[in-house]
Amino acid sequence: MNANLRAIWKRAVQTARLSCGVPDYDVYVKHLREHHPERPVPSYKEFFRERQIARYKGTGGRCC
Repeated sequence: MNANLRAIWKRAVQTARLSCGVPDYDVYVKHLREHHPERPVPSYKEFFRERQIARYKGTGGRCC
């Protein structure tokens, strides 16, 4: 049951972040490793800052 609660909590946090416009860092890292292995994986701080810039300045979207 504890694992179920953890999974529900993780999904709730992910949903809250997406509703605020912040993609999930773990999903992003997984995507980079699977689809863009040549690119360096940014730190969470770098990732968050880049997403903020993309959201508020309209400089970015999805890569794939």
